[in-house]
Amino acid sequence: MNTKLLSHGLDPFDDPLDRILAEIALNIQLPPSLHEQVKGRYEAVRRHLAGKTAFNDQIEHFYPQGSMAIDATISTRGTDDENDLDVVTQLGGQFRHLPPLPILCELEAALSDYPVQRVLRQTRCVTLFYADKMHLDVTPALRVYGTPDRESEIAHAKGPRPSVEDRLVDMNAYGFASWYRDRTPVELRLAKAFHRRWLEEAGRIRADADVDEVPDQCDFIVKNTATLALQLIKRFRNICYADYAGRIPPSVMLSYYAGLAAQPNMTLTAMVIRLASWIIGEIE
Repeated sequence: MNTKLLSHGLDPFDDPLDRILAEIALNIQLPPSLHEQVKGRYEAVRRHLAGKTAFNDQIEHFYPQGSMAIDATISTRGTDDENDLDVVTQLGGQFRHLPPLPILCELEAALSDYPVQRVLRQTRCVTLFYADKMHLDVTPALRVYGTPDRESEIAHAKGPRPSVEDRLVDMNAYGFASWYRDRTPVELRLAKAFHRRWLEEAGRIRADADVDEVPDQCDFIVKNTATLALQLIKRFRNICYADYAGRIPPSVMLSYYAGLAAQPNMTLTAMVIRLASWIIGEIE
């Protein structure tokens, strides 16, 4: 999908308060080296599955979901799951008539020899655990044909034996990512300012050098204020729940509110307040 470019947006480094938030946001971006590592592992898993007999010509679509799909990933140096990767593998043919548990078991068997520390079948996915603490979830899905945006059903089965609780669950991660990107197009001034600041931090340009444009493909680009605000609130959530053993507010819920609250040409401070107020209003 092509990203829409807007000719407006604000430079957060021009405002003293915005600059503080922008510097925090800069420090929690996923480094290009980690981003490339994630992309490499994504491709390696896809090739591994496609090479298995049970999955040969059975993968209709392979795509990321979650934070990676909407460019809202944050990096906190291994203290949370934000730089992990969630992948959907849309299956067809022989898988369309299998019950949920056999679908998950087939996927587990295909990944059982994958070179990671551990392969674990979960209730709705199979998780690959890497030595560097990253994990990658592969969720099998069946396309619901005749619906928009790749609406699908995913297998839900706890195992190890079939249960009356096993079922298919409706899901549209692809449609959600498309909706979010449409709601949060690029704000060009902000993107240019962050790209310039990133290069300065990396020592790749002088502080007084000029950056005329944001390349179509570059090692770092922040697209809009809404996503920056989302990243800051996700980081705040991680700090608040650092010592909590239970479930925490899920990133997809925060992303949904960011998509609803998105409004170009706002200051970063105003966008953070707008998003937080939107969430508080829903809770109340």
